[in-house]
Amino acid sequence: MKKGLLVVLCVLFVASFVFAGGGQQSSGGSAPAASSAPVVLPSGAVMSTGPHGEQASPASDLSLTADELAKIKAGKYKAAICFHYNGDDWSAAQEKGLRDQFGRMGIEVVAVTSANFNAAQQKADIETVLALNPDAIVSIPVDVVSAESVFKDAAKKGVKIVFMDNCPDNMIAGTDYVSVVSADNYGNGVAAAEIMGEKLGGKGKIAMVYYDANFFVTNQRDEAFRKTIREKFPGITIVEEAGFNDVNKGAEVGGALITKHPDLNGIYATWDIPAEGVVSALRANGRNDIIVTTIDLGNNVARILAQDGIVKGLGAQRPYDQGVAEAILVGYALVGKKAPGYVALPPYKVTHENVLEAYKGIYYVDAPVDIRNAYKK
Repeated sequence: MKKGLLVVLCVLFVASFVFAGGGQQSSGGSAPAASSAPVVLPSGAVMSTGPHGEQASPASDLSLTADELAKIKAGKYKAAICFHYNGDDWSAAQEKGLRDQFGRMGIEVVAVTSANFNAAQQKADIETVLALNPDAIVSIPVDVVSAESVFKDAAKKGVKIVFMDNCPDNMIAGTDYVSVVSADNYGNGVAAAEIMGEKLGGKGKIAMVYYDANFFVTNQRDEAFRKTIREKFPGITIVEEAGFNDVNKGAEVGGALITKHPDLNGIYATWDIPAEGVVSALRANGRNDIIVTTIDLGNNVARILAQDGIVKGLGAQRPYDQGVAEAILVGYALVGKKAPGYVALPPYKVTHENVLEAYKGIYYVDAPVDIRNAYKK
């Protein structure tokens, strides 16, 4: 680390953080202890490329000098956070990372919105937020085509925009927006496939449950899962790919799959919320023999992993660290510092064996008591 740099990547939790799982509050969460010790964002190999094919710059390289931090604090800037959806652990942790880092930078969060995967709602959210005159917006577009106009309008007003995971079509890094920050979604898809293949001993029939939309993040992880299974585990056949456009349809899709394919050995779901629905359908039909892998370490799937249940593993994002990185990149824009166009964090491969360690590594707090107590030794 270069001398003279103040790396503002401190992980500072100053209040109780209760995660939301599948839109429901989960119990047993513990408040992390306050800490002022600097923690560098995790580094490691990243397989994903950016939405325009960009090579990833590691989040661990981001830093602000003491002088830059002082300028940001003196500016008394305002920021808004506009989610595509915020009813899960991923968005809760990302918001926490953003708020903590903005707090260290003296930036006021004036609004947090959720579009519930509705492009028209997101457009209205952004327009409402702009009336608050924020200096910056951190957001993830629901639809990369329709979102272009409203985000370009924001950029023309001088608002600094940092995107989570993806950006609208025809927008250029360094001109229309600052940067895109993402997990290694391709790497997470590879992790989910590798766990599936290993747990099945390289043989069997599986299905994929995917988000049926032009959504860069899920498309990339699904592509990685599919490619890894076909190339690394030729004895495993993907018998069907079933799409959904409503996050609450996981149980319906999962139930239809096992009815149509009673000899199914495994199901992959593109993230943890639909995976929970799939698990519910399997349990209801007495199919605890089917292996499930997914992406994202939410509380509910963490509990199933701890129990060594139906979900056997996943590739995890690092949403808190992603939020910290996004806030720092807002700082880059506010002081005129050149930012990389695409920043990514390495994946975290999680199984029953390391779920408690992984939970702490991702959220910087011990797993809730009920998850720890559920751990099957």
